Amino acid sequence: MATEKNYYGTGRRKTSTARVFLKKGKGNIVINDRTLDQYFGRETARMIVRQPLEVTAFQSKFDVLATVDGGGINGQAGALRHAIARALVQYETDETGGDDSGSSGGPIKRSLRKAGYMTRDAREVERKKVGKHKARKGTQYSKR
Repeated sequence: MATEKNYYGTGRRKTSTARVFLKKGKGNIVINDRTLDQYFGRETARMIVRQPLEVTAFQSKFDVLATVDGGGINGQAGALRHAIARALVQYETDETGGDDSGSSGGPIKRSLRKAGYMTRDAREVERKKVGKHKARKGTQYSKR
């Protein structure tokens, strides 16, 4: 009896971290023991999570089991997108038996990279500085 192979990916965005396990299935997406529709109320966040599966045409081929921590709605959705893309690349390297040392990779990795889902968005909130109202906003200048 063969065991089902899981494909793993970690994604990050802002202060959010997502861990994703892909296994062959019907296209169910479960995040922190809730369905995608229950977890994300906004349609845009749900769309962001589904993007890597739509680009590779695997919407109904894999079940996604994810745990997400930290950040807000948009950061978590972006982290999930990054993690799903990485897990799909791991699926591609395992199925084709190739190594991912090649810069271009296979067709799945190329399409995900072209769409921009393989790059970790490194933008973070800048910290507040002492003597400032916000990170860069200073006090109002008074001439008199």
